[in-house]
Order: sequence, then structure tokens, then C-alpha cells
Amino acid sequence: MKSTLDIVLAYHQRTKHHFQRYAAGPGELDWKNQPDPFRHFADSPQLELPLLPDASLPRYASLYTPALIPAQPIDLNHIASLLELAFGITAWKQYENTRWALRSNPSSGNLHPTEAYVVATGMSGINDGVHHYLSRDHVLEQRCRFDTGELMTDFFLVGLSSIHWREAWKYGERAFRYCQHDVGHAIAAVRYAAATLGWQARVLTGWSDANISTLLGLDRDQDFGEAEREQADVMLMLNPPRLDLTEDAFAASALVRAARDGHWQGRANKLSPYHPIEWPVIDEVAQACIKPQTQERVWPVPPLPAPVESTCERSAIEIIRQRRSAQALDGSTSLPAEVFYRMLDMTLPRPGVPPWDVIAWQPRIHLALFVHRVADLTPGLYLFLRNPYIEMQLRTELSTEFEWVRAENCPAHFSLFRLVAADAQNAARALSCSQDIAADGAFSLGMLAEYETGLAQTPWFYRHLFWEAGILGQVLYLEAEAAGVRGTGIGCYFDDAVHDVLGIKDQKLQSLYHFTIGTALTDERLQTLPGYAHLNRLEVK
Repeated sequence: MKSTLDIVLAYHQRTKHHFQRYAAGPGELDWKNQPDPFRHFADSPQLELPLLPDASLPRYASLYTPALIPAQPIDLNHIASLLELAFGITAWKQYENTRWALRSNPSSGNLHPTEAYVVATGMSGINDGVHHYLSRDHVLEQRCRFDTGELMTDFFLVGLSSIHWREAWKYGERAFRYCQHDVGHAIAAVRYAAATLGWQARVLTGWSDANISTLLGLDRDQDFGEAEREQADVMLMLNPPRLDLTEDAFAASALVRAARDGHWQGRANKLSPYHPIEWPVIDEVAQACIKPQTQERVWPVPPLPAPVESTCERSAIEIIRQRRSAQALDGSTSLPAEVFYRMLDMTLPRPGVPPWDVIAWQPRIHLALFVHRVADLTPGLYLFLRNPYIEMQLRTELSTEFEWVRAENCPAHFSLFRLVAADAQNAARALSCSQDIAADGAFSLGMLAEYETGLAQTPWFYRHLFWEAGILGQVLYLEAEAAGVRGTGIGCYFDDAVHDVLGIKDQKLQSLYHFTIGTALTDERLQTLPGYAHLNRLEVK
């Protein structure tokens, strides 16, 4: 019988793309069974939420200095603002008779497997209990009403789950990876949204998946029937900065008991009429990655100098709302070196600075950079270490032919090394499934995870690695928008070919996500419509 670790390692190997073949997928898209992008629960009471106004404050750059942003009350209006900024619809795109929604949180293929829930007690304007957020209508659907004696009056919880079928419909067996990327995107989206309100947010790393599933009602067979099930992912706690809360500040068991005894309402909609192809390997790895209850461990974040200053004067709300995934890049525009360094600097954790204060573990993902057009920087392959302790190890594990030349004029606290000076455009394109977008930006990158050692301790940490990659992706998305350019995540790449280029001969390091940034080309055929023009709703005052 295979161990859970063996199952996870085998899944990752099985779902790699290769030059000779791709990971198992549907082959062609079955449009008749395209999943509904919006999960809703029929017959559950709905609470309409007010919409955000067009606000000029806070400035985007202020998000990284939390003391500059006054904490707002935790109430219905501001929880509505958080949900809209983290998960809401930012626009609709239309081409001829086809229309689709764009949201604040990025998603692989714009398929949005991540569902969001709010758990609150003692909050003004919100009934005690568990609520599902339906982004299409910007409403909270009350799934469970319970009485806990106002257990949480100064903070609330946001729970995230994944519907694996939404990604598997298009991507097949590799979908579990993409769902975990999207959880990371969503975690960062929550943290940035909380920062606009002067709130703190962090992942409750000690929670078990079983407790999350029970609290959110994901284990209620009677409420799902034939509908696609949701997998518990993560619970986040949100609170004003004056409260220094730990996981011991409230009893998770009390909430779970309240949920078991609560009054549940609503039945989940079926997203596709039928599933002509099943992907049992996704269920197998999901089961192997289930997290038990653990003792939270907090990595002490080392101090760093102030980050490279941002020149962005726009508001945080504007930047979050305009975030898009570039579909094509111009292949010619160069990026100023200081903008490039700013982007890299914001991937480094700093004490109490969003979004990295949302997680408690040390960085385990580093960036292999294909630099194409960055002013005053020689084109080539570079390595950026987000935790410099690993430098000596990587010098022995990567190719012995690498230069390891420190990048000139980069910030003193950077561990940024040029490995090869060369035109890296063809390599970047070829490694990212021959996609031009990897070569046409100012730079692209692969996210290298410290893979084998982390998983050996806890197989469910496989998910955490992808979450960290997704958080990195969201940082780069927003920093690109703030710099007047655009980014996009790349999930299709030839895994082992990337490792071959870097000289990786074992599984100590694995590439988990690619990304590219540059000047976007606009498709003038597409019409852009406001996200919530279809709602007759008052804005938050």
C-alpha cells in the first residue's frame, strides 16, 4: 500500500508536461458541459451587500505601510468591501454573443474553482453563522445559523474551498495543481483587500481540513446531492491591528460544535449536466494531502531595509479592480531597472507587511528569471533567492557551468545572481509550452520550490508550496499594474525541461508556476462592461 507521500510524489511526476507528451487531459473542450462559474445554494436566505464606491484612498503604495491606513469598523459595509475587492466581479468581457466575468482574484483559465465563505458572530448587520459569497450577485447566502454567544465580536473568519471539477473540465489531471495556485491567489487577494481597510489577515495554519469542512458545511451530503463537491482548503482570520490574536484566542471546537448543531439551509447547484470524463487521480492526491490539526509554528521574519520605493500614485482599489491577465505582450518594450527591482523586492517577506504576513512559514520558493528587456541589466538567466540561506546548497545542486555573478546595481539586500548571459527569449518560449508570451515580455520566470525536503515532513505541504506560488503571482500581478504594465501566470510549461536547463538532477527542487510581465497588447474586438452594472444596489458610504 502506497504512503500518502508516495501518492503525492507520484501525482506530481505523473502530471508533468513533456516535449513528447502533455499530462493527461480531456483532449478537446466539451462546451456542452462547461461548468457554471458560479456556485449558489438554492433556498438559502440572501443578504444583499452594498457596493464599493470609486475611492481615491488608500494609495496602492500605502498598502505596504499598514500604519498609514486607519482601521475601519468590522461591520456589514466593510465586510462587503473586503469580499468585493478579494472575490468580486471587476468587469465583464464580451465578444459577439459570448460574455464572461473577470474577478479580483486571478484564476487559471479564468475558471475560478475557489469558493469563499464568511463565518461571523456578533457582527452588526450579519446573522451569526456561516455564509457563502456569491460574487455574481454580490450577496451572502446564509448556509447555517447558529448561536455561539457572540464568540467572535472583534474579528471574523474567511474560509476557502476548491471545486476541482471546474479546472479538470479543461486541464484534466493537472487541475489539482491549478486549484492550489488559485487558493494562493485568493489568500493574497484577501490580504490585500484587508489592507485597504486597515485590517490584519492571516492563515490559521493549525486548523484541520476536517474542521474547516464541518464548519463550512462541505461534508453535508444532503446539501450537495449530485452537485460537484468542494474540498476544504484554508481558514483565515481577519481582525483590526489593535488585536494581537492567536489561534488560541477562540476555540475552533466551539465553532465546529455550533455548526454541527446549527440550522442549515440551501442546496448546491450542479455545475455541469454530466461528467463524461472522471479524474480519479485528483481525488487520490486530494485525499493524500488532507491536513490534520497541527500546532502552529511561526517563522521569525528577519528585518530587511525599506523596499524599493513605488512611483505609483493610484489608489489601491483602482489597481485591484484593473488587474488583468495579459493575453499577449508587445515583444519590444523595456522595463526600467528600478521597476524590476521593486517587483522583486515585494516578493520578500517583511515583518507585518502584506501580503506575506498572511502566512507563517519561511519562503520555500525562489525565482529563475529569464531577463529579456530590463534597462541596464544584461539579458540572460538569473536566480533570485527569497531566503538567502539556501545559496550554498543551490551552488552545488545547479549546473556547475553557471557564472553566479551578482547583478550589478541591484539593492544590497538582494540575492540576485546572473547564471548565464545570453538571449533567453527562445528558451523561455520553448519551456513555457512554446507560448510567445513568455518571450515577449520584459522578463519571465519559473518558481522553484524547495520540494523534496518539505514534503518529506508533511505531504500536505504540497498544497502550501502551490499557495506560496499563488501569493507570489498575486504580488506580481498587482505590482505590474502599479508599474503601468501587465502580467500573466503561465501554468503550462515543460517541467523537467526547466530542470534540465538549470542542471537539476533530482527532486530537491521543482518548478511549480511560471509568470511573465511586459507591455500588454489590447484586443480591440472585446467589449468591456462594468462588473455590477446589472445590480440596482447602493454603494458603501
